[in-house]
Amino acid sequence: MGGDALKGGAASRDKRSPFRIKRKYINGFVEWLYVVGIAVFIFFVLRLFVFRIASVDGNSMEPTLKHRDLVVLSKVSYIFGEPKPGDVVAFPYKENPSEHYIKRVVGVPGDTVDILAASFFINGERLEDEFSGEPILMYGDTAFPITVGEDAYFVMGDNRNGSKDSRYTSVGCVSGRDILGKAFFRLAPAGKAGFIH
Repeated sequence: MGGDALKGGAASRDKRSPFRIKRKYINGFVEWLYVVGIAVFIFFVLRLFVFRIASVDGNSMEPTLKHRDLVVLSKVSYIFGEPKPGDVVAFPYKENPSEHYIKRVVGVPGDTVDILAASFFINGERLEDEFSGEPILMYGDTAFPITVGEDAYFVMGDNRNGSKDSRYTSVGCVSGRDILGKAFFRLAPAGKAGFIH
């Protein structure tokens, strides 16, 4: 009978071991799900409050950005500061808010903006345009000179003669409240990835 008892005990242990193995895998899977869940949560929090990825549509920001470039927008850049001349920002097109534009800030609140003799002037001083060496041939339908209002920004595409921007009344000066974020990094194409200047 002693032999039978020994066999029975071994059989019982053998029957329990698969359950122990299964429990180990289940625990591992639950931990993995937890880690993935936390990662997904962090990603969506960052996407909602900190960063946003956008695709450039069109050639209005050439040569800085090209059609289909992927850029990262920082949503927190202007929580403790204001947009500055030279910043590249994204904002909704006011005639179709589902469409977003990306342009460069040229004039800030209080600036007087003018276009004379194919050149751009800020507060009476000719803007030395490091982004586009071409003379400005597109004046738009805005009556110049204009003074940029409070919490408003005059924006232009780096492709000065191929951009619909604040020179047109359909875009106008962009309210700081409408700025979606500052474009600070190009993700793609991979060969051109880097910070945006």
